Amino acid sequence: MKREGNIKISSENMMPIIKKWLYSDKDIFLREIVANGVDAITKFNKLVTMGEAKETGEEYCVKITVDKKSKTLTVEDNGIGMTAEEVENYITQIAFSGASDFLKKYENAGGDGIIGHFGLGFYSVYMVSESVEIFTKSYKDAPAVHWESDGNATYSIEECEKSERGTRIVMHIAAEEKEFLDESNIKNLVRKYCSFMPYNIYVSFKGDGKDEPLNSTLPLYAKHPKDCTEEDYKKFYTDTFMDYNDPIFWVHLNMDYPFKLKGILYFPKVKNKLELERGKVKLYCNQVFIADNIKEVIPEYLMLLNGVIDCPDIPLNVSRSFLQNDSQVRKISKHITKKVADKLNSLFKTDREKFETCWEDVANFIKFGCIKDNDFYDKVKDIIIYKDLNGKFLNFKELLDDKEEDESKDAPAADTKPKTVYYVSDEKQQAQYIKLFKDEGLNAILCDNFIDPHFLSYLEYKTPDKLKFTRIDADVDGALKSEDGAEDSVICDIFKTALGDDKLTIKTEKLKNATVPAIIVVDEYMRRYTEMGQIYGMSEGDLNKTLIVNIASPVIEKLKELGAEKQKFVAGYVYSLALASFKKLSPEELEKFQKDSITLLTNYII
Repeated sequence: MKREGNIKISSENMMPIIKKWLYSDKDIFLREIVANGVDAITKFNKLVTMGEAKETGEEYCVKITVDKKSKTLTVEDNGIGMTAEEVENYITQIAFSGASDFLKKYENAGGDGIIGHFGLGFYSVYMVSESVEIFTKSYKDAPAVHWESDGNATYSIEECEKSERGTRIVMHIAAEEKEFLDESNIKNLVRKYCSFMPYNIYVSFKGDGKDEPLNSTLPLYAKHPKDCTEEDYKKFYTDTFMDYNDPIFWVHLNMDYPFKLKGILYFPKVKNKLELERGKVKLYCNQVFIADNIKEVIPEYLMLLNGVIDCPDIPLNVSRSFLQNDSQVRKISKHITKKVADKLNSLFKTDREKFETCWEDVANFIKFGCIKDNDFYDKVKDIIIYKDLNGKFLNFKELLDDKEEDESKDAPAADTKPKTVYYVSDEKQQAQYIKLFKDEGLNAILCDNFIDPHFLSYLEYKTPDKLKFTRIDADVDGALKSEDGAEDSVICDIFKTALGDDKLTIKTEKLKNATVPAIIVVDEYMRRYTEMGQIYGMSEGDLNKTLIVNIASPVIEKLKELGAEKQKFVAGYVYSLALASFKKLSPEELEKFQKDSITLLTNYII
């Protein structure tokens, strides 16, 4: 006998709000309905193992059918099914607390915070449907049931003809949501939300033995690490992230206590070392997709990786505020961070050569992680390495030990000043400075990634009594100068007159290397301040440069013997040479340098 009734909610205004605001992404409705079907199968399978239901030998699965002609999308499972009473309980009564508070809060607001608080998953179908029908038959000896509602707070329920156990949900898709009648779109949504659900999911099932499920019922991350091969990990990575570059290494998470957590985090090949490329960490709950890159669960810097994490202890639908304030979520986040740090430390200790080989791929990730998370820094600070001028990788302990050995003869026993570590930010541009250092047996480290200036400042902050970083063109190291060098006021005056630049400081030094007539240096911290201002959109400004004129150079020695005109020309040309070794010349500077070079060549040849 057909009966009619009202869906039992506290206000007839509830359904329009559900339809409009239940989820921020409409396509999640498919996840909800398929997940309900998987749950129904899981429940029936449990009853079979307990001996309360009979095994039928059929394949447990969910079938999805698109019918453009009838404008329907159907999802069918062969799970536990429902009786009429169960339909009344589970479908027609929206179970939640504080319905009036819910209405008051969300009637005129967006619905991101609604997710998961009221058990409204089934009703997500009304975001895309004009009406919905349910055909269901319980595993119990009870008549099949047909339920129907157009989403306007009323429904009808009656007995129907259905011989197979399970539930079939028929969604009559609204005219403005016709994208959900596109089979390829539905397949993409299944792959996005249901890739790892534990029972096969088919779209347009034909039953001819050629049907291929769109999901993997036992994803690699759900297996024990000892049962996974290197090829398994690489294939799973390619299939999941469509990245055909092999990952450099990975971390397999497998934990059952004090919380359940499974997953794999991959370190991808870096496409461009001059930027931080966001990866994709997919978060699942019992093999049901929740979202990408939830920073409350996955620290922001770990999102540079690619990975899959499945944690049943996180509810399927949760608000961001819940995650932020949940102590269990914080523990999960800390555990994931610890496992990544442990993997990096293990690789450094057991296979230093491999670690150095892939350092360029992981360096930015590690440095960014250190800046964002002090705990992470404490765990990995001893494995941060830099390449020196000889191509050798050193961590800072090794670097400081070397410096302490070099300086032990000169430094007093109680010297606690931070050690100066020189660095190179551009090997090509700073080639002349590198040669000066190498010729005198001095060393420096290569810091040519965009994050390095920030990271070096961070390291100075963390170790103020140990480290001070100075770019190779920021000063003239004492080892580069001869002891008998002196200030030559005449040479200084010649350059000041020739260059006429009040902002340029001019000094003379006697360098050990006589082939370089002059070099330019800029105070380290003034340059950092200026560069930081450029990052935040401040005007570039002029760096206060210092021109160091090398009085050991034969060119400079001859300068005093020249007439005033030639002194001006040579001084200007020497400055241009020093400027070209310091930075990329501007169009105006390059034009002058070319003009002077032509003048020099012409006079020399003629």
